[in-house]
Amino acid sequence: MKISQKGLYALQAMMMLARHHKQGAIKIREVAYEEDLPEKFLELILLELKNARMVESVRGAKGGYQLRRDPSEIRLSEIMRLIDGPLAPFGDAEQLRVLIDRDLPHRALYQVFLDVRDAVADVLDNTTLADLIAGTTPGSTKRRRTARKKVKASVLPMVVGGNKSE
Repeated sequence: MKISQKGLYALQAMMMLARHHKQGAIKIREVAYEEDLPEKFLELILLELKNARMVESVRGAKGGYQLRRDPSEIRLSEIMRLIDGPLAPFGDAEQLRVLIDRDLPHRALYQVFLDVRDAVADVLDNTTLADLIAGTTPGSTKRRRTARKKVKASVLPMVVGGNKSE
């Protein structure tokens, strides 16, 4: 799974709206400034989030955008699937299941991809905007404990919108 620049911006904007949830509508300019995002690109992202009924726009001098639901009801998986599509390494979970059934010599490989997709989906499905702004995510304690047990491992950086060859 790769998170696009658009996906990252959408998550940052939604986090900002979640932090200011009780304060009413926030102008695009304020979101762009606080999150250091390009305003024109942000307009397109917020329109897409509005069409998906995750945010709503308020007209007038005190207008702007605000979340349609409480931050505790908006899961990261909703945002990611809307902006970047399926969470699977390629295609979607159903396509991987078909490959597992049809391509016997590579069944184990496709099963690993499906397992990765399921693990990512589990984390994103169980993490809300409220979790992010509170600084707590489900399973973060478990992941820290597991990481401490491991012997020094190499870490590959996640490149957002960058060159895959780096």
